[in-house]
Amino acid sequence: MSTKAERTTAYIIETVAPIFNRLGYVGTSMSDLTEATGLTKGAIYGNFENKDSLALAAFEYNSKKLLREIDEKLNTSGTSIQKLFVLTNFYRHYDVFIEELGGCPILNVGIDANHNNSQLLAATKETIKTIEGKIALVLENGVNSSEVKLPVTPLQFSKQLYTMIQGAVAMATITGDRKYLLNTLAYLDQLIIKEIKV
Repeated sequence: MSTKAERTTAYIIETVAPIFNRLGYVGTSMSDLTEATGLTKGAIYGNFENKDSLALAAFEYNSKKLLREIDEKLNTSGTSIQKLFVLTNFYRHYDVFIEELGGCPILNVGIDANHNNSQLLAATKETIKTIEGKIALVLENGVNSSEVKLPVTPLQFSKQLYTMIQGAVAMATITGDRKYLLNTLAYLDQLIIKEIKV
């Protein structure tokens, strides 16, 4: 059973995570946080040392949600190729998934933190490495079971694949045109079938 303090901390993180993600570290004001939570500045900072620690907790909250979802997709039963298609299909509907997060945490926080917050930037880089590692493991299992042939190491291919997905997410987000994402994923599906499927 969690304590009242733990429940308050969890409530604050859950409430402010989409705000930090949408408005950015610098763009999020204390009044944004007090208004959303209904708590005073003192009540918020009674649970967090400062804005940095709150922003980091908010990113980690969104990041864990994203990683759990990717885990769920990649841990489905089936071949490595089928798992890659489950992943590309997840990203076809990524805009729906990230809506409650306040947008893509990798894109929003990564860009925002690049010149503003080294801790947040490091956390974003770590999440990217984790996602690339998860995809690489699927590819490696595919190579080991002779389902997949790769021109480079599984990790390198994973990085290229994730770069294309994340780049498409960025373009779709910036332009408001989902075709950037859908067309890239259709291309990746073809790449998987024609280039790496044995």
